Amino acid sequence: MTGSAPAVAAYERAIDHLVRFQPEVVAATASAAAEDPGCVLAHLLGAYLALMSTEEGAVAGAREALARADAAGGPGDAALTPRERAHLAAARRWAGGDMTGAGVMLAEISVHWPRDLLALAVGHQVDFFSGDAVSLRDRIGRALGAWHDDDPHVGFLYGMYAFGLEECNIYGLSADAGQRAVELNPDDVWGIHAVVHTHEMQGQIPEGIRFLRDREAQWQAGNFLNVHNSWHYALYLLQGDDVAGALAVYDRFLHHAGSQDVALELLDATALLWRLQLEGIPAGDRWLPLAQAWTRMLTPGFYPFNDMHAIMAYVGVGDLARAAEVVSALERVVAEGDRATTGWQMTSAVGLPVCRSLLHFGRGRYQQVLGELLPIRARIHEFGGSHAQRDAVERTLLEAAIRAGQTDLALALVSERLSVRECNTYAWSKRARLLTATADPGGPFASRVAMSPYGGARYDERGRRFLLRDGCV
Repeated sequence: MTGSAPAVAAYERAIDHLVRFQPEVVAATASAAAEDPGCVLAHLLGAYLALMSTEEGAVAGAREALARADAAGGPGDAALTPRERAHLAAARRWAGGDMTGAGVMLAEISVHWPRDLLALAVGHQVDFFSGDAVSLRDRIGRALGAWHDDDPHVGFLYGMYAFGLEECNIYGLSADAGQRAVELNPDDVWGIHAVVHTHEMQGQIPEGIRFLRDREAQWQAGNFLNVHNSWHYALYLLQGDDVAGALAVYDRFLHHAGSQDVALELLDATALLWRLQLEGIPAGDRWLPLAQAWTRMLTPGFYPFNDMHAIMAYVGVGDLARAAEVVSALERVVAEGDRATTGWQMTSAVGLPVCRSLLHFGRGRYQQVLGELLPIRARIHEFGGSHAQRDAVERTLLEAAIRAGQTDLALALVSERLSVRECNTYAWSKRARLLTATADPGGPFASRVAMSPYGGARYDERGRRFLLRDGCV
């Protein structure tokens, strides 16, 4: 790579912080660029950091970093190595609005230079932001053969690979890869995150809680992922009917007076409260600060996964007028926006109908929610996030079906969920609610079911034995 020895050393420190999600990556990146302004990869890492925020307001900073990279490259990028030129082209494409195109270019870099950890780590995040589960898995799988067991960073590849395997529903291999990642690097918060997802998707709530509690010192502080892993912890608590515990996690980690306007953290805070909203559980005064934060930083249509959560916050606080304004802005984006951008493609395919459905839900128009979501349900992954994050949409669909009186559809959705997650307490509670509603009011089944505060069912003796036998709570 181009750069003086001190600059290269600082860049390598930055990469080490990057894969650990440590905030020191910012200072190390700046140090590399300051040591040698000709160190183009330091400027490109700075651009990637800005772009990975998913915030339109950070694009200006990315472009400034790219301008410095252009200056370092000289006329026609002649001073750069082929790998540096490839990175520069990928970063330019992303800054121009084509995130998915940049992901393809980063994948090409990884084919030619499979030990380029920058290309792998950034490309992996692009796959996450675009909801591309197959690439999330295979981008890393293609590179693993070039790495060695004694490489100090190989464990972080296993952590990334574990998450890709989980998003492709390959839970056994995912658990193995994730555990290997954490054994090699106990502070691999992305590897911890992958294991947490694997437990979540299998309904293994006690195992997930124990796993996180045993590693609190590694994930709760000192990294950019502590809020997201705290969100997972709160989800586990909700599955276990501990609403008070989940809200305590919210107040301590997800959003509080010291929280900044960071989109990736606002997503988690909003998603937790939305789950309570769907169950009719009051969130106190927590919605208003979230809605205000989204208003300060949202650019509708830039990354529609953010738009969806902003509308959740507006519906949660009761500001349906503001929610309608965002939907109108998205309609303008679809009609007039740049079709070459990833934001336009995601908004037109998925973002707009999802956001419309949330506005309908807030207005109590549950049949319209079904009309928006059912036709695009198989494509919801196209606007990013993980299975666990997009579950907010699935829960909205199910709750709308229940409130619209579409019992057959609701039962079918519950059956679908239980078929792949037999231990999902949320789904069992919905099944109990639906069967109680359709049973003889004076019959034996109705008298045996009582609802918990969160919606988890208290089952009859036969139900409890069935759940315990299969390892469920």
